[in-house]
Amino acid sequence: MKNPNFSRALKYYRKLNNLSVPEVSNFFRERGTTIAAKTIYGWESGQSQPSADCLMFLCELYHIENILETFGYQNTGSEPILLSPKEKSIVKGLREHPEYQSVILKLLDLEQN
Repeated sequence: MKNPNFSRALKYYRKLNNLSVPEVSNFFRERGTTIAAKTIYGWESGQSQPSADCLMFLCELYHIENILETFGYQNTGSEPILLSPKEKSIVKGLREHPEYQSVILKLLDLEQN
């Protein structure tokens, strides 16, 4: 069974990293693997999925750190949240400064748990 999160996440992260499909194809070629742009479009449209090796390269290229979560394999009971690098930095900063959490929660009008 194909994972519908793959196509959405691959396209999202490619665009997040300001890469075109031909650029991604060229990165594969530079690594010694020929992957046609048509194949990458197929991955992003859900027509096919990359091999494990290609997926690992894409994750490296797209700066995807949590592969399981990104592609929806951690059962959280809800849709996975795709964070940009900037959003990840904000969350990390919030965790490193608990003294600011109440102010940020108030600013965002979120209930404090």
